[in-house]
Amino acid sequence: QVQLVESGGGLVQPGGSLRLSCAASGSISRIAAIGWYRQTPGKQREFVAAIANIGVPDYASSVKGRFTISRDNAKNTLFLQMNSLKPEDTAVYYCNVILDWKSKAAPNYWGQGTQVTVSS
Repeated sequence: QVQLVESGGGLVQPGGSLRLSCAASGSISRIAAIGWYRQTPGKQREFVAAIANIGVPDYASSVKGRFTISRDNAKNTLFLQMNSLKPEDTAVYYCNVILDWKSKAAPNYWGQGTQVTVSS
């Protein structure tokens, strides 16, 4: 079982950018799809972006056009470039494998995540 560790979060002003990284303990080349999720206090964790092994991405409508997901199989790392950040993007961001592309269901175990705060 590959362990995933998120990093790159922080405090940024509205309109700013951040790049999140997700480092895997093993090879991700055989993982069919992997993605990002986020959660704010009192709310369910929600899907943000996913990328298939062949490079096809998918995004939540709320981030489409602002966020870009990418994966480097050689470095076993997943990235999320976040531009034009809004206060409503504030959340803890997690990466995880995607069990089902259509539903974006993920396994019921999560890492510590990385906090993203968008505020002036």
